[in-house]
Amino acid sequence: MTQTIDNKVVSRIYGKKRGWVFTPINFLDLGSRAAIDQALGRLVKSCTIRRLARGLYDYPKKHPDFGDIPPNYERIAQALAGRDSLKIQPSGAYAANLLGLTEQVPARIVFLTDGSNRKVQIGKRKIILKRTTPKNMATAGKISGLVIQALRYLKRNYVGLTVTAKLKDRLTEKNKKQLINDIRYAPAWIGDIFRQLQ
Repeated sequence: MTQTIDNKVVSRIYGKKRGWVFTPINFLDLGSRAAIDQALGRLVKSCTIRRLARGLYDYPKKHPDFGDIPPNYERIAQALAGRDSLKIQPSGAYAANLLGLTEQVPARIVFLTDGSNRKVQIGKRKIILKRTTPKNMATAGKISGLVIQALRYLKRNYVGLTVTAKLKDRLTEKNKKQLINDIRYAPAWIGDIFRQLQ
């Protein structure tokens, strides 16, 4: 019995490919929570998977020279958001970093979510899921959501020509069109910037 649960768990992990981040919840259709936890524990011991934090694992991507590559933060947040297809939206300094508006990857990586609040420490970084309003989540997963959150973080007084020039360079015509489509979800001052980017 144990052997078959282990085999099913491994086969699901391999099927998802390297880089997948998951929790025991992803396997509950295969056996009891205790059996799944034991199977995952054995896979950690055999170095097949990596334990990132309590109840959070990944099937790490490998670099030919440096070994295991650090996990992707979006995938961690998605795993934390759970299996209920909750939405997540990069926020704060992390959103600004993803758009190339700040250089440094922040120590606290914040994602807005329509699910519950969660925090997890992964190495030196803290990943935070922060529950927010439906309006803030209306643009989740779109470029407009990322730009809104990045500009909010930078604050109106600090968004000058340099920031708008960087965004203009970075965004495709399709992205710019998306900003105008979602302008109603942005604060008025960010809406003005959306227009400037056209």
